Amino acid sequence: MSIPLEDRFEDIVGKAQRGLGIDDTTLAAQAGLAPEDLKALKANQGPRDRVNTVASTLRLAPGALLDSYDQGWRPAEVKLEGLAQFNSELLDMTVNAYVVFDPESREAAIFDTGADAAQLLDFARTERLRVKRIFLTHTHHDHVAALDEIVTETGAPVSVPAGEPLPQTEPVREGAQYDVGRLTVRALLTNGHSPGGTTYVIEGLEAPVAVVGDSLFAGSMGGAPTHYEQALRNNLEKILTLPDRTVLAPGHGPMSTVREEKVHNPFFARG
Repeated sequence: MSIPLEDRFEDIVGKAQRGLGIDDTTLAAQAGLAPEDLKALKANQGPRDRVNTVASTLRLAPGALLDSYDQGWRPAEVKLEGLAQFNSELLDMTVNAYVVFDPESREAAIFDTGADAAQLLDFARTERLRVKRIFLTHTHHDHVAALDEIVTETGAPVSVPAGEPLPQTEPVREGAQYDVGRLTVRALLTNGHSPGGTTYVIEGLEAPVAVVGDSLFAGSMGGAPTHYEQALRNNLEKILTLPDRTVLAPGHGPMSTVREEKVHNPFFARG
């Protein structure tokens, strides 16, 4: 199943507006748009040639934002031995969980839980994986909804960002490292969307993997209305400085790569 992009043009513009504290009236005035034209633009029905002025006002990359308006891009499908993505429904959205495993030793780690762990746990049993640890990127409900079920099934310890403690878990701090078979897992603090938001960088597969939670999405980023600059800075300095071929595994939407986000993400692309 192809997972749709988490954010459309209107979502991206709205996140930038909230982060910068710019309401529709101010945005329309600064972008030289009539209010009704801005409303139409957000519905993908407005004057396409004004996307660039909206982008400039909101500090977004015009070319990448225009691609979003045109719905002209989605990331290439990611296939990587040792990485499995599971997408489950929760109310009116979907959320991702991941299993990362060493193909040789069959030792594995689970990253976030999603809303329904049935497919994930069935995969672990079928592949004869030994789950060594459960990592949480942050503790918003959609990312921990199936935690009890997974802990009961696997008995694995749970590592959670130190800034978002949960009972009966172990705190993760920036720079912490873990071994999963021949793989290494390194924690980066990428807060902004949430107080302790953490990215886990996994080395040892054919390509590096960064499980980014809601810090970054394919073609967008997680909402951060109160800590927007912090979120932008962490994404730019800690995630998008990883090697270009690094697979980005987000909390919502399809997987992507650092290379693709540097070109197609309106928050971070150049030009």
